[in-house]
Amino acid sequence: MSPAAPQGCRRPHPGQPQRPGLFRTAAAAAALSAVVVLSACTGGSPAPSETTASGNTAAASPAASAPPTGGAGAPAAPDAAGGIPQLVENLAPSVVTIFTEGGLGSGVVYSEDGLILTNEHVIRGNTRVEVAFADGQRVEGTVRATDPVTDLALVQADRTGLPKPTYQTDLPKVGEGAVVLGSPLGFENTATAGIISGLHRSIPGSASNSLSLVDLIQTDAPISPGNSGGAVINMRGEIIGISEAYIPPSAGAVALGFAIPAATAVEVAEELLADGTAEHAYVGLTPGELTAQIADQLGIEQGAGVLVLAVAEDGPAGEAGIRPGDVLESMEGVELTAPEGLLAELRSRNPGDTVTFSVKRGDQTEDVKVDLAERPTEPTTR
Repeated sequence: MSPAAPQGCRRPHPGQPQRPGLFRTAAAAAALSAVVVLSACTGGSPAPSETTASGNTAAASPAASAPPTGGAGAPAAPDAAGGIPQLVENLAPSVVTIFTEGGLGSGVVYSEDGLILTNEHVIRGNTRVEVAFADGQRVEGTVRATDPVTDLALVQADRTGLPKPTYQTDLPKVGEGAVVLGSPLGFENTATAGIISGLHRSIPGSASNSLSLVDLIQTDAPISPGNSGGAVINMRGEIIGISEAYIPPSAGAVALGFAIPAATAVEVAEELLADGTAEHAYVGLTPGELTAQIADQLGIEQGAGVLVLAVAEDGPAGEAGIRPGDVLESMEGVELTAPEGLLAELRSRNPGDTVTFSVKRGDQTEDVKVDLAERPTEPTTR
């Protein structure tokens, strides 16, 4: 008899298939291995420490019982001499655990009046949640707005006077130190540390079932199920990213975690605050991988473009004359080698922008101008 999924270990959401080797970091969608996940979350008190994906041990934050400080803006800048312990102590009050009916995730204070920023997949299917703070207090929370395209959401917690951290909208540098704060596998107020490993990362193969796994920050600071929506901070105590996904050791990975850049998170959060929605450029086509077999049939090199699988007839690409079977070689001069690259390029564009694609059809290549539109609510194409 298989063990029942305990509170905090929700099974994958129906209709959301997981690409083998890639796992969202919410406990709601985690599938490290059934045995590991369930044995780590079967109720009772968690172990004193958590063994992370890289084999490091991350003890619970020393600030686990520290109350949120005042309501006068960002936490005080950490004492450089205090190092990571001081960073964690200062920032822990700004990081929360979000409990839903089927699982848990993490979140970060966005405003003093109780607004919490988290991942959309953490709260998906819920309108009411429970928000737990570092001082042990738990309050009700209402899902205020969501954006599945970037996998971000806002939750209004029934608490005020919260310490809002500083969100750094400039990208970090590769090699900078990074600390991840959140509640992996239900171990609340956990800190792990590492460096920024890369920028502008996209998860190969993710475009077929997600639009959010593009243009991410990569870190080797261990990220685990339940970290989703939590904070990635720099050595100045600034939020530089929102934890999003990781690739598990079972796929041959060693500490490969990914976060949504703070610049993206802040931009989307402000749009959601304004009218409950976020605008995204829409090209109106379904991109596909240019496999070796298809490339051979077309007489071109594999990876030398993105295959157009389908086109919305009344969408921007269709109106511009792009057809299924075309190969998009570049967009605005940027070479396209994978569907995720196209999605990342579109992320930086706005509805109403005009972009030029280099399109290969048969043995002919031509430039096609496309007027990007606002993304429909329920599009079947990108």
